[in-house]
Amino acid sequence: MPPADILPYLADLEGAMAELANCWRPDDPAYQADVRRQAMMSLSYSYFAYFHADADHPDWAPLWNPVFTLQPNPDDIYLYSPIRGDRQYRVSGSRGTCRILSFTTQRFMSGMVDDISQIGGHNEIDDADIHVDAAGNFELIFSARRPAGWTGNWAPIDPEATGMMVRFRSYDWANEVDPVIAIECLDPVGPKPRLTPDEIDARIVEMAKFPARKTRSYYRLQNGVKDRVGFNRFEPTRMKGALAKQVYWPAVFQFDADEALIIETDLPAHRPYWNIQLNDPLFSALEYVYRLSSLNGHSARISSDGRFRAVIALEDPGVPNWLDPAGYSEGGIYGRWFDCDSAPTPVIKRVKLHELRDHLPADTPVVTAEERAEELRQRVRACQRRRRW
Repeated sequence: MPPADILPYLADLEGAMAELANCWRPDDPAYQADVRRQAMMSLSYSYFAYFHADADHPDWAPLWNPVFTLQPNPDDIYLYSPIRGDRQYRVSGSRGTCRILSFTTQRFMSGMVDDISQIGGHNEIDDADIHVDAAGNFELIFSARRPAGWTGNWAPIDPEATGMMVRFRSYDWANEVDPVIAIECLDPVGPKPRLTPDEIDARIVEMAKFPARKTRSYYRLQNGVKDRVGFNRFEPTRMKGALAKQVYWPAVFQFDADEALIIETDLPAHRPYWNIQLNDPLFSALEYVYRLSSLNGHSARISSDGRFRAVIALEDPGVPNWLDPAGYSEGGIYGRWFDCDSAPTPVIKRVKLHELRDHLPADTPVVTAEERAEELRQRVRACQRRRRW
């Protein structure tokens, strides 16, 4: 008879705390608390992943967002549904007016397998390749092979695919309209069944494994940047699989309380989308509703010489493009060039905060406390009006 107590099923949660050894300051109580919080965050997400839907009865669950913060892009709303590579699916709805709508199907999702090398089989399609009618509506069929006689939108999926991820990517959070979409399995399936006790218990065990799996793979990404290039230096890269059009420029940052970091870069001539965001030392996105911890090509202010400059500082430096690190003096940076005609590598300059303006163009505007407060108010309203879960 299975145990009546739930704790035996959650034993693998301790694996997430074991990952403390791989963080930057395992003996720091603040880091330890952040790891505990991150473990609970991942556990809470894992319920959606294991219990909300199945491949025969697909449905959208929230993926990364301001609550489930393992490095989401603040401009993106992410959805997830389980699928099977031997099934056919229809996604339909309204395109909206967001900057980019993309779908990625793949074999396994991060956090759902012990060996991340098993993740693969990526296929991706975005709105550039989807016909949308005059009213903004569309239908898109996903299957291993194009259905006979089907001439509409179609995207292939790997025969071993297990999941579909959707991104609604917005530039102007306040005014762009996110898509409204549904997913359905087109193969004959029965009613969604009641789970058996064994199925429930097995899924709870998988939930308990999820936080350690997730932190193990994400710490590896951020620690890899630090180990290869050190602090305050970007390492451009292309990820395998999803978002093949995108060049990432990650870095890890570090500075003292009386210092600031200036990020400076040329901009591609053709730049449909780009952004920059700050992460904490555990590769979780920093608070981005109530903190100005990210910028994109819509919100950023470009200098008079055509270059982009941003400033990371613990206190408001009174200049455009402040990236607020939310109390962290070290952490991660992620930037993205999407479908751009070039991929410049930004540079980071570490300076004393009181000397900041000596290192910026002379015509850099002053941003007053009132202007900053209004900037933040607009951000909060805009972000809360998007669907995030």
